[in-house]
Amino acid sequence: MKHIIIILTFFCTIIQIKGNNNPGKPSERKPKPNIFSFYDFCDVCGCSANGGSMGFSTGLNNNFAGIRYIGQQYRSRDGIFNNSPWIDENFNTFQLWGKIPLGKKFLINALVPYHSHNRKFNDGSTQKINGLGDITLLGYFKIISPQADSINLKTIQHSLHLGTGLKIPTGEFDRENIEGSVNPGFQVGTGSWDYIFAVNYSLTYESWGITTLLNYTIKTENDKQYHFGNQWNYAANVYKVYNLSDKMVLTPQAGVAGEYFDKNREFNLAVPYTGGNVFFGRLGIEAGYKRFAWGVSAMLPVSQDLSDKKVEIKRRLSFYLNMNI
Repeated sequence: MKHIIIILTFFCTIIQIKGNNNPGKPSERKPKPNIFSFYDFCDVCGCSANGGSMGFSTGLNNNFAGIRYIGQQYRSRDGIFNNSPWIDENFNTFQLWGKIPLGKKFLINALVPYHSHNRKFNDGSTQKINGLGDITLLGYFKIISPQADSINLKTIQHSLHLGTGLKIPTGEFDRENIEGSVNPGFQVGTGSWDYIFAVNYSLTYESWGITTLLNYTIKTENDKQYHFGNQWNYAANVYKVYNLSDKMVLTPQAGVAGEYFDKNREFNLAVPYTGGNVFFGRLGIEAGYKRFAWGVSAMLPVSQDLSDKKVEIKRRLSFYLNMNI
């Protein structure tokens, strides 16, 4: 709770500062799409406790503070055998997040997740866990920036951002949740300091845009001698901006995304039935009105091989509401 209060205070302070620096009628400013706005990454088989991995920047506003919900549905084997019964698992994450500029070349993304997970066993019993997750901070440096209002120019515009950051172990890691389970990601925290490196590239022409990203997370061993595997995220997305009025923008989008996980390690030994990969198709839509942006997206697996096929993701759904600052 202490961490949430600190972040809320930080967001409110930034909103107040930005409001004072924009006199006049800020509510009438035309919303513009964020060029890296359409990804909802979550660590499937080892860091769902991170609650979003690299889904830091979303919404139609360039700089924002907001809230997001991510719902994920999985099933995993209740045992290591191919005929072991399936367990239904639901991962629910509520996030406070923001994107704060620091001058013209730098920006900071912050993400504070709260998790509420549950699963139902074959004998009818259930397990629930909830609590503050791991806070993530990421800094970006703008290598190439598009011209102002480039979305309306009849020229091709490029943008390239390089970023690095870390995930702070503010969430609890419970060793009992990995004993006898083939899905060690049933946690609210990993208990480890993790280091993130990111590259984002976009291309726009008139009202069309393409965004791509590549992220790599180096994970460390926690104080329980458990080490979640390092992770790659990649994605590509196509979108089109419809300016319905001076105050409203609609942006449908479609794309693909993939995630790859190294095997976990415990006491410096590889953990069986961990690691893997998944490839998603994605559809979504975002709407911006005055200072607000609302969005929804759905991701479905096209192919997957998680934990030697003993963990399966069914779907991923997210909703968010942001306010331009």
